[in-house]
Amino acid sequence: MTDPHAIQPSALDQLPDRDPEETAEWRASLDAVAREAGPHRAAYLMRRTLERAEAGGIALPKLLETDYVNTIPTSAEPGLPGDPAMEARITAWNRWNAAAMVSRGAKHGVGGHIATFASAAWLYETGFNHFFKGKEGDGSGDQLYIQGHASPGIYARAFLDGRLNEHHLDNFRQESGGNGLPSYPHPRRLPWLWEFPTVSMGLGPLSAIYQARFNRYLTNRSIKDVSASHVWAFLGDGEMDEPESTAALALAAREELDNLTFVINCNLQRLDGPVRANFKIVQELEAQFRGAGWNVIKTLWGTAWDELFQLDTTGALVRRLREVPDAQIQTYQTRGAAYIREDFFGADPALAEMAKLLSDDKILECFHLSRGGHEARKVYAAYKAAVEHKGAPTVILAQTVKGHTLGEGFASKNANHQMKKLSVDEFKTMRDLLELPIKDSDFIDGVVPYGHPGADSPEVRYLQERRAALGGPAPARRTHALAPLPTPSEKAFASFDKGSGSQNVATTMAFVRLIKDLVRDKETGKRWVPIVPDEARTFGMESLFPSLGIYSPKGQTYEPVDRDQLMYYKEAENGQILNEGITEAGSMADFIAASTAYATHGEAMIPFYIFYSMFGWQRTADQMWQLGDQLGRGFLVGATAGRTTLTGEGLQHADGHSPVIAATNPAALTYDPAFAYEVAAIVREGLRRMYGEAKPGEDQNVFYYLTVYNEPLPQPAKPQGLGIDEGIVKGLYRFNTAESAGVSAPANAPRIQLLGSGTAIHWALQAQQLLAEEWGVAADVWSATSWSELRRDAMDADAALLRGEERVPFVRQALQGAEGPVLAVSDYMRQVPDQIAQWVEQDWSSLGADGFGLSDTREAARRHFGVDAQSIVVAALAQLARRGEVKATAVKEAREKYGL
Repeated sequence: MTDPHAIQPSALDQLPDRDPEETAEWRASLDAVAREAGPHRAAYLMRRTLERAEAGGIALPKLLETDYVNTIPTSAEPGLPGDPAMEARITAWNRWNAAAMVSRGAKHGVGGHIATFASAAWLYETGFNHFFKGKEGDGSGDQLYIQGHASPGIYARAFLDGRLNEHHLDNFRQESGGNGLPSYPHPRRLPWLWEFPTVSMGLGPLSAIYQARFNRYLTNRSIKDVSASHVWAFLGDGEMDEPESTAALALAAREELDNLTFVINCNLQRLDGPVRANFKIVQELEAQFRGAGWNVIKTLWGTAWDELFQLDTTGALVRRLREVPDAQIQTYQTRGAAYIREDFFGADPALAEMAKLLSDDKILECFHLSRGGHEARKVYAAYKAAVEHKGAPTVILAQTVKGHTLGEGFASKNANHQMKKLSVDEFKTMRDLLELPIKDSDFIDGVVPYGHPGADSPEVRYLQERRAALGGPAPARRTHALAPLPTPSEKAFASFDKGSGSQNVATTMAFVRLIKDLVRDKETGKRWVPIVPDEARTFGMESLFPSLGIYSPKGQTYEPVDRDQLMYYKEAENGQILNEGITEAGSMADFIAASTAYATHGEAMIPFYIFYSMFGWQRTADQMWQLGDQLGRGFLVGATAGRTTLTGEGLQHADGHSPVIAATNPAALTYDPAFAYEVAAIVREGLRRMYGEAKPGEDQNVFYYLTVYNEPLPQPAKPQGLGIDEGIVKGLYRFNTAESAGVSAPANAPRIQLLGSGTAIHWALQAQQLLAEEWGVAADVWSATSWSELRRDAMDADAALLRGEERVPFVRQALQGAEGPVLAVSDYMRQVPDQIAQWVEQDWSSLGADGFGLSDTREAARRHFGVDAQSIVVAALAQLARRGEVKATAVKEAREKYGL
C-alpha cells in the first residue's frame, strides 16, 4: 500500500538524500506525533519548527500563514509611553467630533462616513502621539497616506489642535462658500493639510510604495538625505481587492523598503458586507504579503483575550479561530453570550469546557469589544516593531470593529458604510460610553454639539506637546519658498529652429534629443527624472543608459551582456533613469512622487514619463486625476502617438483619443506638436511656467501632456515672423500661406484654411500642393499645437463676458481676416479639433480618425479613416462647393480621381 505522506519518487530524484536513515527517523517521528497526539499537534510542531528555521536564517520556503493570533504576544509588548489615560480622553473627543460633524452635515444631504474612523481611531492616535514625524523637525518628516473614509477623524483632531474651528467643521463637504472642508484627502482643495489623495481606492497603497522608493532615490542620488522619513499607508481590508493595492508589493520587498509601513484596518467589512464572508481576509493578506517578502505583524486580539489563550491548553481555541469565517465573526459581534457559547464554544468539547469557566460578561467583552486595533498598547507594540524592522517593508494587519463605540446600531452592521448619522439618544449613549463632559442641555433643538475641552486644557496641551516633540502638526503639507530653477541654455532649444535638412526625424526622437541636452545642464540637469515603462529602446532612449544610468538600489551586481557596446545597459545606485518594467501604473506612481517633491521634500524635480500614448491615459487616467489633485508638475509624453502612425500594430495600440481624455483634466496642458521646434518651444515654456518665474495669476501646479510620433519626416525650419512662439504656446499659428509655400494657384483662386496638428500637418501640406496644382484652390496651412488650450482660453473669455469683461478668444484673434472656410484635421477623433468649433467665425468642418484602429500601413490606414492628403482635398472641395466657390462636379471628379 502506498504511503500517502511519502515524498514522490520524482521529487526524490531532484533532492538527493545523503543520509536516508536520518530522514526516515524524522519522518517516523512526525508520523508518531500525528498518530499519538493527533494531526493538530503534528501541524503545530511543524509550524514551530519552520518558524525556528526561518528565524535562524536556514534557507527554507517561507511559512505563508501563521495562527490567527497576535504576532507579538502580550508578554513581549513594550510598555506604552506617555500618558495612556490622557490619550484615551483625546481619542474620545476625536471620536465624538468626527461623528458629530458627519451627523450635522447629513441634515444638508452631503453625506460622509462615520464607521471607518470609529474602527481606526487608535491606529491614528497612537501614530500621532508617538511615531509620525512632522515637517518642522529635521528632514522632510513622515509621509502619511490617510484612508479617505477616515477623514472626519483627521479633521476632528485638527479641530482639537486648534487648526480648524467649528465653522470649518460645519462646512464639511460644503466648499463653495469658502472655509469648507473637502470630503476626503484632497490637496488641491485643502493644500495646507492634505498631501496625498487616497480615496480613489487602490491608488494610496501603490503611491505609498513608490513614494518610499522615490525617497531612497533622492537619497541615493544625493539630491536630499530623506533616510529619516517613513511612509505610512493606512488602508482598508476591502480596499486590498483593488489590483493597484497589491501591484507593487514585490517591488517594495525586492528593494528592501524598510522605510515603509502599511497599516491595514481589518474590520472585516467593505462597503456592502463582509470582505471575505466565507473565508478569512487577514489570513489571505498575510499569505499574500509574506509571499511577496514583507514583514507581517498581526494585531488581532485585545488583552481581554489573554485569559482565553491561557486556558487553551489543547490548542482548540486557536484552531477554532482559524476555521471560523469572517462573516461569522461579525455575527458574534451582534449576538448575545448564549449564542456565542453554543455556536463558537460548542463546536469543540475542549472549548465547551473552557466556556464553563467564563462569565457572560467576559465572553461579550472578548467578542464585542476586545480587538487589537482598539488598544493603544497593542498598536504601539506593532508600530515600534515595524519601524525597528530592517531589510523589508512591514504590513500591520490590525483587526477592529467597524462602527466601534457608535452603539449597537452601527457596530459590525453590513449597512454601516451608508449610515450617515446617529440619533440624539445614540449620541447620548456614546457620550456616556466615552465619559465625555457633555450635558443633555447642550443638545439644542436636537443639534449635536461639538465637544472641546478648551484651548488651554490638559488634553490640548498634551496633544500639542507630543506633536512638537515629533516635529510639528500632522498631517500637513508645506509649500516651500523655492527659488525658481535657472533657465537652461537657450542653445538646447534653439538648435531645433533650423530644422533637420534632408534628415528624417520623428518628433519622439526630437524630444529625446532635447532631453539629452537638458540633462547635461550644470544647474538643472540632475533634477530631471526620466521615467519609462520598459520601452526605452522603442523611444530611442538607450543612449541615455550609460550616461545617466538606470536607478537600482543594488547597483549592478552582474556583467551586462552588452558591456562591450557603446550604449550598454548600465544600472547604478545613483542612476537617474527609472526604468520600471511593464507597469504604466507604477510609472505613474513614480511620476506623482517626483512631480510633488517640491512640496513633500522641498526639492524641485522635473519628471518626464514617456510611454506608448495608447497605454497612458486610457490605462491610468485615474492616476492623472490623482496627479492633478496632488498638485504635481512635470511632462507626460505620449510617444508613438496617433491612430495611424504605428504601422501594423492594430486596434489596441492605435491611439485616437488620448487628447480627448486629457482634455477632461483641468490640470493638464495638452499639446500635439507637429515639428521639432514646436516640441522645444513647449518644453521651454513648461519649464518656465512650472519651475521658473510665474506670471501674475498663473497657476504653476499644472502638468504638460505632449503627443509625439514615431514617423520619421523632414523637420522644417522655424518660420520667421512675430507671434510664432506665442502661437505655439497658445495653440495656433499660421505655418505658411499658399503664396509663401510657392504653390501655383491662379490669381483670385478660392481659398481655404487648413488646420492640422501633430503628424496630420504633413497631410495638410500635401493637400495644399494638390489643391493648388490640380484644382486651382489656394490653401493656407496652420499648426494647431493645442486644441484644448485654445478651448480653455475661449471658455475663459466666455466666463469673462459673464462678468462684464470683453475679451476675444485667441483662436478668433489668430484666424481673424483669414479668407474662406476652415477645415481641421488630426490623427485623432474628430471631437479633438471640434473642441474649438463654436469659437471659429469661419465655416467649420473637420476630419479625424474615428473608430477602432486597424493593422496596416500608414498610407492604407489613413485612406481607411479618410484623413490622408487626397481625402483632405475632397473634403476641402466639398466645403467650397457648398459655398458656391467651386463647381459641385469637382467633388465627384476628385473622389473618382483619387479612388475614394
